[in-house]
Amino acid sequence: MDVVAFTRQLVDIESISGREGRLGDFLGDQLHRLGFNAATFPVEADRNNIWATWPEDEHPAVVFSTHMDTVPPFIPSSEDRTRIYGRGACDAKGIIAAQVRAAECLHAEGVHVGLLFLVGEERDSLGAKVANHQPPGSKFLINGEPTENRIALASKGALRVELTARGRMAHSAYPELGDSAIDKLIEALNRLRAMQLPSHPEIGTCTLNIGIIEGGRAPNVIADCAKAQLLYRLIGPADELRQSIRQTVRELAEVAFVLEIPFQRLRTVEGLPTMVAAFTTDIPALSAWGAPLLVGPGSIHVAHTEDEYVDKMALAEAVELYSALARRLVGSGASVGQR
Repeated sequence: MDVVAFTRQLVDIESISGREGRLGDFLGDQLHRLGFNAATFPVEADRNNIWATWPEDEHPAVVFSTHMDTVPPFIPSSEDRTRIYGRGACDAKGIIAAQVRAAECLHAEGVHVGLLFLVGEERDSLGAKVANHQPPGSKFLINGEPTENRIALASKGALRVELTARGRMAHSAYPELGDSAIDKLIEALNRLRAMQLPSHPEIGTCTLNIGIIEGGRAPNVIADCAKAQLLYRLIGPADELRQSIRQTVRELAEVAFVLEIPFQRLRTVEGLPTMVAAFTTDIPALSAWGAPLLVGPGSIHVAHTEDEYVDKMALAEAVELYSALARRLVGSGASVGQR
């Protein structure tokens, strides 16, 4: 299987979160053609996870996994001498191609790994949550995300917060008759921006992004409601952070914690370069699939951008890296640690 050509085929099938059906069908057909036993596991509607094993071993010790979905908008593939461009080139369709090719190479050596390709990672990890109820008994899960082919020591978690400030409408010529929800929200956000966030010498700092602000009725009306959506990147448990957010906002706004993906310490392999992933992955939702490792070609800095790309050399290196990791993990001398 040609990794570059296969990556471009995958990129050219639009699979924005919620619309992964066509890509799943294509992947299943291609894996059957390569000799895998490939099965689809329904998630919802026509969205299916893909689970593939070699006929010789339906319960492999090592599983390669990543996601099929992308963020919008769809961008078809192109390439130059050194790079493949397009939506999903590095996040994570190039990774799918590298994992499939690595599984082929290993099979020729008599080493059998499984392949798990999931829907919904970019939205809510629904595919991973469903897959976690169907574990095959694997010992190790090698999850693919753009880490520049370095092993992740940890991945930051995420805490999504919604603030809702309420006030009283009035004519803007007489602001003393109203109670501006926007003024309250602005003050609450300023307090949160000034709040000291946790830091760790190895993992880095917890960060805050104010992603969406909305509210008000018209320029000449005192606002009776205003909302903001925030995202914290976690470097540890969120309990103390939740308490600090509530205490900081106090009476200015209602606080709702709408999503939490926990911070994750990851397995490492001795002698390989490492990094810390400031992004979240499917790994926290795949706890039943074995000890997790996180590694893949490409840079997260170009994922989700108009010019997303993956280097062709990085894909070739990833095939070798995935193969070497699998050999090491199934071998008697595997050295895998929990940092």
